[in-house]
Order: sequence, then structure tokens, then C-alpha cells
Amino acid sequence: MLTLASDPTNIVQVEQLVHQLASRYQLNQEKHDSLLISLTEAVNNAIIHGNKQDRSKTVCIRYAQVTDGLAVRVSDQGCGFNYDSLPDPTSPERICECGGRGVFLMHQLCDGMRYTNGGSTVEMQFRL
Repeated sequence: MLTLASDPTNIVQVEQLVHQLASRYQLNQEKHDSLLISLTEAVNNAIIHGNKQDRSKTVCIRYAQVTDGLAVRVSDQGCGFNYDSLPDPTSPERICECGGRGVFLMHQLCDGMRYTNGGSTVEMQFRL
């Protein structure tokens, strides 16, 4: 488990965690990169959108080996959001917009993903 204050400069600790996990679970480069991008995006979203960069609030990262892979959970102390209401970043009217693609990317890179706790927790699965 890793707990971070809601400060964007703490993203460097996420990178260090991913390198440790990649070594422990012998992840190939593709899995390493998918985990790095997904986890960095999830923590960034938790800090900026969930906790509104309130440094008194924390983001918690939990991980565990499961039957066929690695499960990673990122939780913030925000009020959550409705995942189903996110606009499609691939729609023609949004394709040129800057931002708004993080959750879409996470969904593409994870082998499984779901939101719980009203959207304040994201659970990601990576097959090993």
C-alpha cells in the first residue's frame, strides 16, 4: 500500500512503485507501460479531480497478486463521479479537444476496470 498527499509532485512516487511492481512480478515492457500509464492517470485524476489538490486529503494505492494477474486499486477522499456520464473522447466533436482521454486510455490499457464507492475508487486488473 502507498498513501500520498494530494500534491501532483507525488506522481514520481507512483513511477517508483510501478518499477518495483514490474521487477517483483517480472512484467514485460508492454505490461510495465500499461501499468505505468494507467496508474499515473488514476492517481493524477484522484489528486486533481477527486481531492481537488487539497494536500490535507490523501490518495491510497493498494495492490495485490490475484489468481491470473495483478489488481490495483486507487482511492481518493473526494465525492466521486458518475463514470457513465463521461463524454466519449473519440466522438468527432471532441476529437480535437485537449484533455478528457485519461479514463478512456485506462480502460484500453487495463485487462479489467471498474469504479466503486460512487466513483472515488478505481479498480484495475492486469493479467500477468
